[in-house]
Amino acid sequence: MAIVVLLGTLDTKGLEYDYVRRAVRSAGCDVLMIDAGVRGTPLTQPDIIRDQVAEAAGASVKALADAGDRNAAVDTMARGATVLCLELFRQGKLHGLLGLGGAGGSVLATTVMRALPVGVPKLMVSTLASGDTRPYVGEVDITMMYSVVDIAGINRISERILSNAAAAIAGMATGYANFQPAAETKPLIGATMFGVTTPCVTEARQQLESRGYEVIVFHATGTGGRSLETLIEGGYFAGVLDVTTTELADELVGGVLSAGDHRLEAAGKRGLPQVVSLGALDMVNFGPRDSVPAKFEGRQFHQHNATVTLMRTTPEENAQLGRIIATKLNAATGKTAVFIPLKGVSMIDVDGKSFYAPEADAALFENLKSNLRKDIEVIEMNTDINDPQFARAMAAKLDEFLRTTSPH
Repeated sequence: MAIVVLLGTLDTKGLEYDYVRRAVRSAGCDVLMIDAGVRGTPLTQPDIIRDQVAEAAGASVKALADAGDRNAAVDTMARGATVLCLELFRQGKLHGLLGLGGAGGSVLATTVMRALPVGVPKLMVSTLASGDTRPYVGEVDITMMYSVVDIAGINRISERILSNAAAAIAGMATGYANFQPAAETKPLIGATMFGVTTPCVTEARQQLESRGYEVIVFHATGTGGRSLETLIEGGYFAGVLDVTTTELADELVGGVLSAGDHRLEAAGKRGLPQVVSLGALDMVNFGPRDSVPAKFEGRQFHQHNATVTLMRTTPEENAQLGRIIATKLNAATGKTAVFIPLKGVSMIDVDGKSFYAPEADAALFENLKSNLRKDIEVIEMNTDINDPQFARAMAAKLDEFLRTTSPH
């Protein structure tokens, strides 16, 4: 039978957690309740008491309560709950995790959720789920459910929401516990794609699939790049086809799709074979045109649609991007190759299109090549990035790397 773990502060949300516990059991799952509160008396009986949670983090409930620092208490109890939940998962006693709460409860539960492997069901019922959920979800598969009303008692609205949440986590946990993976396992490849590099990645994916690989494509929207890096660190991939490194431009210039300053590093640190290109480094991403910061007035823009405004990178920014990429790839410990499309790095960076700027591309290419480690292979092709020949060459190079570094 699937086991659902409920994690929260039972001194303030005990009645609501008890309601959910009964609903999850009615849905056919066992339940383990963990109390992570530090102050008032629990309003329902947990299976794992708060003292065990604090001790797992090397602390005591009394000391946390006496300190009166709510943020420190949430952080400490989240660390302790993470230790306990990971151990429950290793023991086969956690098939899904559910949390209820506002700001503090959401931080507490989702901290633990982000530590669990991708694929383990994670559901957070939160008063904050209708806003920016990135701080809670991060780069993993957390499902956020808006509570509509505050989680403060059982009423005709909250009971419907909580019943739905209980049914959802019970169904997910049961599915997870009973899941039978396909017998055939293929080496996994992580790839990056943007709308303006879709033809390249589609062709390369098909080429790699025909060679016996499974390709997982990430949308290079900031979150996508972070998810790729996280899964690389988690050991999911045999190799990486990083066609679309556009998130580096947003990180440098201040666009809205940055993946952080550690993008393009995980594969190198793990020694994975990687084939890298310069997809969509001609652009920085913003929202609607009126959301573009005033400091960029006078720059060249392309209105992708009503909600996406693209700004052309300058030769100076491209030169810096070339040096940044070289620095990151120079630290790689595995086989690495860089592919340079001399006729354009995106669908709109070709002759006759709005972002065609050979001098900007040249600054990118030359600064990358001049700063790159000499033993890293550079393949320059007289095509744009979406030419099928370019995509096939990238796929063939990654296949070559993989076949000479690991059994296939």
